[in-house]
Amino acid sequence: MASVIYNLSYVKSLKQKFREKRFQFFLDLLDKVGASKQGPVKILDIGGTQLFWENMNFIDQKNVHITLLNLRKYETKNDRFTSIVGDACDLSQFKDGEFDIVFSNSVIEHLYTIENQKRMASEARRVGKYYFIQTPNYYFPVEPHWLFPFFQFLPKSTRVYLTSRFNLGSFPKAPKEQAEKWVNEVRLLTVKEMKDLFPDGQVYKEPFLGMTKSITTYRLPNGS
Repeated sequence: MASVIYNLSYVKSLKQKFREKRFQFFLDLLDKVGASKQGPVKILDIGGTQLFWENMNFIDQKNVHITLLNLRKYETKNDRFTSIVGDACDLSQFKDGEFDIVFSNSVIEHLYTIENQKRMASEARRVGKYYFIQTPNYYFPVEPHWLFPFFQFLPKSTRVYLTSRFNLGSFPKAPKEQAEKWVNEVRLLTVKEMKDLFPDGQVYKEPFLGMTKSITTYRLPNGS
């Protein structure tokens, strides 16, 4: 029998449970922001979809407007959502502090280089009064995209070879050129790196079996 870690249904269910728990933590931030604000709380979700918020049972939340920013536009079915095209590393279409909260779930690790990650972090801090940015932990033993133990510690050539030969996690077996593109795209971050990217924020370490599964940096009102 295959190990439960490779059962995609189980993994998706486990991911959803972690997201729900993490989202409750986010709701505390939202409550603090909304308590002292007139009008809707403006959220910029970098890389998000309406489906994510639906899965969090947040679709009918009043006094909130969510702008979804992605590389392409997505259909929205609720007037509390707006989908726009944009680049996480360049939010120059927005003014300083235009949003009450910048939210992002598992996006910053998909920007290829630390330079791009610095740009996203700087832009998120600029356009958002507060932020809530989550990413998988580099040191967690199972790489979350390939669902392969210690994949991130392997030489790049080995990671490309495995991606080109096997269906692993979110990635189907692919030609070498595509496999290399996927491998280059994902750069996992450590707790220290996230602290460096968001020096004015706090860090929430998501625990799993005594280890840190993912990292969330956040800034709350009044430094609380």
